[in-house]
Amino acid sequence: MFVPGEEAFGAITDWVPDPGWVVSWQPSPTSLAKAREAPISAVPPSHQQTRHLRNFREHAARGVDMSRLCIGSWDIPGQCDVRVLTYVINAHLRRHDTYHSWFEYTDNDQIIRHTFRDPADIQCVPIELGEMTSAAWREHILATPSPLQWDCFRFAIIQRAENFTFCLSVDHLYIDAQFIGAMRMEFYLMYTALLAGEAPIPLRPAGSYENYCVRQHQHTSALTLDSRQVRDWVDFFEKNDGTLPDPPVSLGDGSGSCELMFVQVMDERQTAAFESACIAAGARFSGGVFACAALAQYELTGAETYYGIIAHDTRSTQADFMTTGWFTGFVPITIPVNASSFGDTARAAQESFDSGKDLANVPFNRVLELAPWLRMPQRRVPLLFHLDASIPPLSTFVNSDWGGTNMMIYHDGGVPARFDLRVNRYEKETHVLVFFPNNPIARESVTRYMATLKSIYIRVAESRDAAALLRNGVNFQQQLV
Repeated sequence: MFVPGEEAFGAITDWVPDPGWVVSWQPSPTSLAKAREAPISAVPPSHQQTRHLRNFREHAARGVDMSRLCIGSWDIPGQCDVRVLTYVINAHLRRHDTYHSWFEYTDNDQIIRHTFRDPADIQCVPIELGEMTSAAWREHILATPSPLQWDCFRFAIIQRAENFTFCLSVDHLYIDAQFIGAMRMEFYLMYTALLAGEAPIPLRPAGSYENYCVRQHQHTSALTLDSRQVRDWVDFFEKNDGTLPDPPVSLGDGSGSCELMFVQVMDERQTAAFESACIAAGARFSGGVFACAALAQYELTGAETYYGIIAHDTRSTQADFMTTGWFTGFVPITIPVNASSFGDTARAAQESFDSGKDLANVPFNRVLELAPWLRMPQRRVPLLFHLDASIPPLSTFVNSDWGGTNMMIYHDGGVPARFDLRVNRYEKETHVLVFFPNNPIARESVTRYMATLKSIYIRVAESRDAAALLRNGVNFQQQLV
């Protein structure tokens, strides 16, 4: 989904775009008034939205900026037709019902949804801001309203002589990063069709995030302490002293801003050889990724069992994959480490993940409601993300210039800073991106961890067996996880 390479990711503080004329799209006064008048809806917020809103309020009470924005940009050749792009932005907002609601707290601390009576009342208008310094541009993006306001999204361009940069900044309340690539395609197809004087293209029907919220709550409300998924989560908590696992690194004071570190762990040949080693072990590429995390922790700490939390997209139907919204759940994995056998460790990792994928549909807060003796850790939960963008449909976004070039994803620099490890596999490389607190203790610890992790990937990829498998053509199409 993302252009491979370090340049595809960055911190908002490091974004220094080429200068140009800035136009920003914001809701019209009439739309804001219609939002305030929106009636209460019986559809509950998703568990992801509830957790996000409560985290935001807790951080705001402490005077701390929480990381909350999904920020993406890409460059498009030529002069922007502002009138056409205005149509495309409004069509997108009206098409996806995740944007049709806003949330408020009741007197008894419940969160209720308000929903527009008519999506046609949503209208963004272009506002010319003129030339801006890089600092002013970043300040404008970070000023995207909070998730307690309906209009917690912004769109903007920077127009230059030869091209323009299109930027979106949307609060995580409404979208997850998984969908940014699909948004790029949707904008491109509609914009180019209209620019060519054609009628708006008939996009495939969008799914409904509200329907997902209803289905999610129907599922979680039916769970009991005797439900197998809940028992499995409780067992995982109890194996970690009644909470969730600590990160495999020392993070020092985690109250500051977030820092990023990027490492290419394998090139194209090594990536193919690594996959061959995974397949030979009876695992997939994802199982090898989890195994490497387990082996790195073993080398640094001696822990013979790895407990991890894997972020997993819970979209399950064709409609879900056409739906803008926040679908991420979490899968607990338990891996017995065999330090002398990557194959054994990878096979165990794959089996643990595959057998537990349905646990992603059970949010932490529901587990704690049913098992109140358990507790969430004081720090944010360390997460492991794995994205395979080497095959369709994700490879379509990576290897295509649809919608423009130089696609970028930015972290907004807010807290809470935590240990998030993101392993992204592309057609020609595999790289690791890690988020961690910006302090010397965490930086030194994470640097050592990343060096250890890369050495394990290289050892597996360069092993005699993996090289032989690759020479003999044992390298199969990777399955989506």
